[in-house]
Amino acid sequence: MSKKVRWGVLGAARIAWRRVIPAMQHGPYSEVIALASRNLEKARTTAEPLGIPKVYGSYEELLADPEIDAIYNPLPNHLHIPWTQKAMQAGKHVLCEKPFALNLAELEKFIKFCGDYPHLKVGEAFMVKSHPLWHEVRRQVQSGAFGEVRSIHGHFSYFNANPENVRNVPEWGGGGMYDIGVYPLTLSRYVLNSEPRSVMAMLERDPEMGIDHLGSALLDFGGIHSIFTCSMQMIGHQTFEILGTKKRLEVKIPYNAPEDRKNIFTSYFGDFSREDGEVQEFDLCNQYTLQGNNFSKAILEDGEVPVSLEDTWGNTAALEAIFESAKTGKQVEVKQRS
Repeated sequence: MSKKVRWGVLGAARIAWRRVIPAMQHGPYSEVIALASRNLEKARTTAEPLGIPKVYGSYEELLADPEIDAIYNPLPNHLHIPWTQKAMQAGKHVLCEKPFALNLAELEKFIKFCGDYPHLKVGEAFMVKSHPLWHEVRRQVQSGAFGEVRSIHGHFSYFNANPENVRNVPEWGGGGMYDIGVYPLTLSRYVLNSEPRSVMAMLERDPEMGIDHLGSALLDFGGIHSIFTCSMQMIGHQTFEILGTKKRLEVKIPYNAPEDRKNIFTSYFGDFSREDGEVQEFDLCNQYTLQGNNFSKAILEDGEVPVSLEDTWGNTAALEAIFESAKTGKQVEVKQRS
């Protein structure tokens, strides 16, 4: 293998051409050399402005290219596991967009499948976990800087009521919880370094499209509560806040970290009437570039991928409990991996 991992991209998803591909092209360990679409002309018009030299009119043709080392899979949610499996069968490492799986049953089946491909790296694309800001937040939580953490509050919303958008097709794994609710969920698990024990949740579904357009969940991490709301039909807004016995922390832009200015979080040590917080800044960076770097280094150096399948299992178990709680109106225990 060359000093850079040679990547191919399945599909022309917006997240790919707008965010992930340009960012990976700026990384020292990655180069995107091919893109496939079921429409060859769409593949060409997407690849050309990005400087991608190879285009294919089918995913199968791209997977058959021996010059490609790894695949980025940003296809609609229901196609994540099927095409990740096909890529691995073609001998490719795979970085797959979130949510990796729609339920535990399909994820567990996939994990067994991976046993036949121990030499291949596979992981979920949670770019937030590559950002230095979150590494520092987790370090402070684990160091006791908050005293005892009591509560986490999160919010993520934007407006998308287009019935033709893949995020609004329920049979394709659409809906707000899969699309954006996963962020406050996974970051709660990450900073606490633990798994929720149980969950209470509510979902509101669009009467025409059927997807969950508004969702809220309360997760019990053994005496620590994580509470978040997500919506695909609300004014755009993002928050993430951690409250402990010694301090409170707010992340300015928690999920879509800015690329053109420093990202920050602010710590508060006084009561609610004081707003003289302590600001911590982080150098300019692109979390998608860092994600690509980290995954490519894992391939080149035979290291650990940024988000393992074990971590994906924990997030999927919590998501499954959220949907079950919303369906039954009851508190649901989150399955723990033995």
